[in-house]
Amino acid sequence: MSRRMSDTRHDPARRAHIIVLAILQSVMAVELFLLLLRGRWLHAFLVAAIMTAILIPVLFPRRLPVRIPSEIQLLAILFIFATLFLGEVHDYYERFWWWDLVLHGTAGLLLGLLGFLIVYMLNENEHVDLHMRPAFLALFAFFFAVGIGALWEIFEFAMDQMFGTNMQKPMLGDPSGLTDTMWDLIVDTIGAAVVSLAGWRYLRRRRRAYVDDWARRFIERNPQLFGR
Repeated sequence: MSRRMSDTRHDPARRAHIIVLAILQSVMAVELFLLLLRGRWLHAFLVAAIMTAILIPVLFPRRLPVRIPSEIQLLAILFIFATLFLGEVHDYYERFWWWDLVLHGTAGLLLGLLGFLIVYMLNENEHVDLHMRPAFLALFAFFFAVGIGALWEIFEFAMDQMFGTNMQKPMLGDPSGLTDTMWDLIVDTIGAAVVSLAGWRYLRRRRRAYVDDWARRFIERNPQLFGR
């Protein structure tokens, strides 16, 4: 049995990642075929790009500078699918007024989790001289998520101004898109606050078994990042 198959069998997160990836790829492959039949070339290109992007970490894991954990890959795949495939290709942003807000709230949660895990791994790694209290870890995670959310809004504004896109969805009575931007930032902030508070409470109660195991596996798979 190959090492990759063995890792998949003994890693529930990776098994779930592969199953979800196979299902979503099948759905998008059918959609791509239908788009090509209808001559919708731009959407067909977008679907093909999405399929390629989410396959790269699975097909070429050793070529990436960092080995991304299966849990993070699974969340990223679902988020990309909801944002680009459902949101842009199937116009969920237009069909459901709350779709953009839900995704921004989810982004705040995911980015807060990412920021929390980054500092947590540095804090717990014996090769890095860094020791921070749970409150600071939570504060960093919060500002990390809010900062990335603000940069994304700047990117949307720049794309709309330079290329005439419609990434900032104008709301009724506000064609400038300012209201959409502010609601996006508010929802990002709420999501970041929720995950940061949850992380702080998690550490205060010393229930670290799963997080410690996740951090240990990440450090072992990426020794080049920690001087090992």
